[in-house]
Amino acid sequence: MFGLININKPQGWSSRATLSRVERLLRPVKVGHAGTLDPLAEGVLVACLGPATRLIDRVQRMPKEYDVTFLLGRRSPSDDVDSDVELLADPPQPTRAEIETLLPQFTGVIEQRPPAFSAVKIEGQRAYKLARKGREVETSLRKVEVYEISLGRYEYPEMELSIRCSSGTYVRSIGRDLGVMLGTAAVMSALVRTAIGPFRVADAMNPRAPDLERLQQHLQSPLAAVPDLPLLTLTAVQVYEVQHGGLIKVDLLPPELQEHVASDEGLIAGVDEGGELITLLKEVRPGLLRPSPNFLQPA
Repeated sequence: MFGLININKPQGWSSRATLSRVERLLRPVKVGHAGTLDPLAEGVLVACLGPATRLIDRVQRMPKEYDVTFLLGRRSPSDDVDSDVELLADPPQPTRAEIETLLPQFTGVIEQRPPAFSAVKIEGQRAYKLARKGREVETSLRKVEVYEISLGRYEYPEMELSIRCSSGTYVRSIGRDLGVMLGTAAVMSALVRTAIGPFRVADAMNPRAPDLERLQQHLQSPLAAVPDLPLLTLTAVQVYEVQHGGLIKVDLLPPELQEHVASDEGLIAGVDEGGELITLLKEVRPGLLRPSPNFLQPA
């Protein structure tokens, strides 16, 4: 099986446990996922099946969308309600206008500090593992991009934000830092990932009691992982050559694809005459494209 399945991970389930529901039905097909969600969170989790596991990195780099709820006037070591929450004494209660005035400062390319309870590595270990041992953890600032952020329902202490951001963004950090700027604190109490790129939660499969028929109904083409790449339809001869590691000459491509090859990324999705993804092609030396990766095994 070769493709992608958009799964709606339930709250309280780990990403690993969610994926196991699919793996048990598809053994020995390899299954991987793009973009872990904590048990507190729910929403889009993209499973990559078979050779499509080689596309995980591309799915992970897609923009993410979240609906997130924070509780103001509270802080915790993990910046969410999964660790001991401290209620501040007589904290201020910001107005809606005060919150909306600050939100533009969280858009564009920003620097943020990941939570101590996060998967970033410190001295070769995951930060959350050190934090759970009682170690004082200080993560390094990192640049992320927030494309859009807006305030939805606000009934103190609950504040709901909708965020569209780059991969690697910690929404817990946004709430924490916003709370500080408001003269108080904030912890995340709920998180729904509503989209990863073109994968929307409204279209996702419920993983409870899955069966092969439902998996087949939700199976998407691996091309869904590369919607930004131009397509090159390969002849049967070229498919055979690619299957055996052969190279494709750039000067045989249409002019618009030759221009794309010269661009920054320069990748092209090679499909067969039936529109099935065969390979991603990249220029490895002037005038020649190499399959990287090649999704076909040599015959």
